[in-house]
Amino acid sequence: MSFGPPPSMYTESALAADKTRQKRRRRVLRTAAASAAAALCVGAGLLWYQAGDKGTGGATPVAAHQALDEVRETVEKAPVSPEGQIVTQHNEEKLSKNTETNPRYAPGAWATRKIIARGVANRIEGYKIEPTYDEKAWTLKLAGHICATSRDVTADGRTAVVIQPPKAKGAKTEGVCDQVVFLDLDTGRKLWQEKMPSADFAYVTNTNLTLTKGVVAVAWGHGSVAYDMKTGKRLWNTTTVSQCHDKGFAGGRALLALVACGEESDAAYRVEKLDPRTGKTRWTYKLADGVQDVHLPSSDPPVLAVSAGDSETTDLITLDADHGKRLATISMGGYEPKCGKRYSFAGYFGTVEDCDGLVVGRDRLYVMSKEQTDIKQPSDWIVAFDVDKGTSVGKFEGRPFQMVVPLRTSGDDLLVYRSSIDTVQPAAVVSWNPRTDKETPYLLFKLPEDDEYDLSDPEKTEITYEQGNVFFSPRELARDDDHPTYPVLSVLGVGTAGLKH
Repeated sequence: MSFGPPPSMYTESALAADKTRQKRRRRVLRTAAASAAAALCVGAGLLWYQAGDKGTGGATPVAAHQALDEVRETVEKAPVSPEGQIVTQHNEEKLSKNTETNPRYAPGAWATRKIIARGVANRIEGYKIEPTYDEKAWTLKLAGHICATSRDVTADGRTAVVIQPPKAKGAKTEGVCDQVVFLDLDTGRKLWQEKMPSADFAYVTNTNLTLTKGVVAVAWGHGSVAYDMKTGKRLWNTTTVSQCHDKGFAGGRALLALVACGEESDAAYRVEKLDPRTGKTRWTYKLADGVQDVHLPSSDPPVLAVSAGDSETTDLITLDADHGKRLATISMGGYEPKCGKRYSFAGYFGTVEDCDGLVVGRDRLYVMSKEQTDIKQPSDWIVAFDVDKGTSVGKFEGRPFQMVVPLRTSGDDLLVYRSSIDTVQPAAVVSWNPRTDKETPYLLFKLPEDDEYDLSDPEKTEITYEQGNVFFSPRELARDDDHPTYPVLSVLGVGTAGLKH
């Protein structure tokens, strides 16, 4: 697979060495965790996932007030029983040529009530969600490899990807990422496909895709374009005619553009709120000089993750949604919002919206702490901040050796994934109310031991909770060196073994 220039950092031998070191450290930590947890939790009960037991997942429909072309905001309800069972499992085959430094990329994972869909190389596959797992519902073959994905799904189960068609016969240069595909996730049907205008420099490393009400928007640093969701008709587009260009968008309830001016190594940034259907600017917020990078984890409320004088995110800036005025600045010292950290910072498949340790709700934002090394203390915790004031208003603690990761909001609550300790404590998805500090278990289960560490890492795996089920979808698929011809886990889904309310 080739995505055209710039060259991939995965060819670097240093990356392979780093991954080997991570694996060694992982084994040591697991052994220590199991021993320590066994001493602390003697007699603790185990809740393993059950395969084959019939049951209906605890799920609720999308909020009734949402229009079908709005980005989905599902409000979940706790099931009668949090005991988990497998509802989907699929293994990818023929990976003998794919190593950790040359993986088969699997970007994008989207769930509906019936289907968990995921992108793999040059196709998207949908798998049924039911206890008789590993049933493929459909395959959508694409006319090229996936270049960019959106985290967003409409209220009626549609999403989009950008693909790179193969290099034209006789062409001297690699193909570019210039095709947008809009699809229905329940049926796997391609609804429309359009070619992006003047996308001669759109690559897997700089193409960003998002959805907002009725609109699909793409930016690639040298231009941008927006399409009508229903028809695929082009609504507006821009090309680089000055030193300023659209680097990427944040979608959802609104549409924000990250605009960079000047050379990338010394760019000045501003954020603009756009009218999604016309592209006209409603307000502009200019960032201070010296900012090295910006991510847009939320469009409404507007939240900016800023790297000021450092490659790591140093601050979160919250803005007024109506006028773009700064409300608060929150220092990220001691926190781990994990912005742009997928694929070893390569920038693959779109990064402007991606902050895997940060979730933004309507009036609260939630961010992970850095991992702790004291085995007597929680591995990490999640802190809730008031969006308007920037003050901390709640704290959700993990446990020793059990990391907690914010997944998404469900109404005014936060859905949290908590990892397991081998055979001692189960993994869990819980709901946390930051106003009452109440924790409600949604699912309790055990992941496969050999895969648990990577599946629990939000930088490596897409963790999706939707309609009563949680799905783990690794973003890179590579052979097991000890068994190079064996299939590799591609997606695992867990739902409740009990009945819903």
